[in-house]
Amino acid sequence: MPNFKARKIKAFDLPFEKDGVKLLWKAANENIILVFVRVEEQKFFLQIKKEQDEFIIKADKHSKPSQMSYLQKALEVFKENFCEELTSESFKHKALLQKTACIVNDFDELIEKLKNKRIYIEIGFGSGRHLLYQARENPEILMLGVEIYTPCLTQVAKLAKNYDNILLIQSDARLLMSVLNSNCAEKIFLHFPVPWDKKPHRRIISQAFCKECARVLTKNGVFELRTDSLEYFDFTLKNFLEFQSPRFSLKKNENLEISSKYEDRWKRQNKNIYDLSVWNLDNLENDNQKTDEPNLKVLNFTPYSLTRLQKELKNQIFKEEDFFLHFQNFYRLDDGTLLVKISLGSFNKPEKLYLLLGKDLNFVFKKPFKTKENLKAMKRLQQIFENFS
Repeated sequence: MPNFKARKIKAFDLPFEKDGVKLLWKAANENIILVFVRVEEQKFFLQIKKEQDEFIIKADKHSKPSQMSYLQKALEVFKENFCEELTSESFKHKALLQKTACIVNDFDELIEKLKNKRIYIEIGFGSGRHLLYQARENPEILMLGVEIYTPCLTQVAKLAKNYDNILLIQSDARLLMSVLNSNCAEKIFLHFPVPWDKKPHRRIISQAFCKECARVLTKNGVFELRTDSLEYFDFTLKNFLEFQSPRFSLKKNENLEISSKYEDRWKRQNKNIYDLSVWNLDNLENDNQKTDEPNLKVLNFTPYSLTRLQKELKNQIFKEEDFFLHFQNFYRLDDGTLLVKISLGSFNKPEKLYLLLGKDLNFVFKKPFKTKENLKAMKRLQQIFENFS
């Protein structure tokens, strides 16, 4: 991740703009300063943290942009205008200077682009070999690639620039699947996921995830797993066997026309490769019940209530059977507004959010996905904030 270190940070007033980089406002606590940045359509925080006798300046982990060129450009502007006595710097990512059309940064935009399309979904596309192969072989299909790691996203975006049937989004696939429209995808590919054999609770496969696959797939839609882990293969099979009348295709050491570099390596090591295809998943009742979305806009706060809220809720965790809410960090803006970083939702697919609390409440980057667990956590958040507003 691009970053640099400096011994001195000059005093700086915001907003500040240079070379298309807008530094709009800052918020701070006793350890960290966050600088809100806008570069074209993307918004994120730069994080300034004091470590012994120097400062490290880098991206805030939970708001970093999908295009590293934007982050690198923002870091360079901040370095050139507000820093002295640099001790080190690391800019590992090459710039994507033009806007990349196939990367979708906004979920509402994604839903709009998926309308009236035949869709395949690939979860964790890595180097993109299989994704690009499917796009090339099926020009009438829109390939939606979901990836959590930024380097994979930027690398495949470059390779996909000559395709008009590829969309990429950076997201936890469990969150994304939970809010996609029902019956929208003909195929879902999950190739060589991290097996987490020693930590099975971290696997993407779960009963809840399988239900979401059943909901998202069309009537004759197919879920496809390819893995080198027999334990993961068995685990996935058992989860799908919970459906009323699933149908399966099981294969071992099937040679596909396209192979990832990791698969090539495993084949050279004579490791077994397992394929599981599942369909006919429309006979299991979906237990996702509607939960009303809380109206946080009705809240308002005074300077006194914000001070009390920060003191009483710092690092507080509220846990229920199927969701949690964690107040992680608080930061103050120059005008007294309170920036709150929270984590909430399901235990195996939490979301990180930033809230601005002043006279009212606003989300800094995005609202949470409307999953059942997230909505319950937001309802709890509303109840807690009502005691302070």
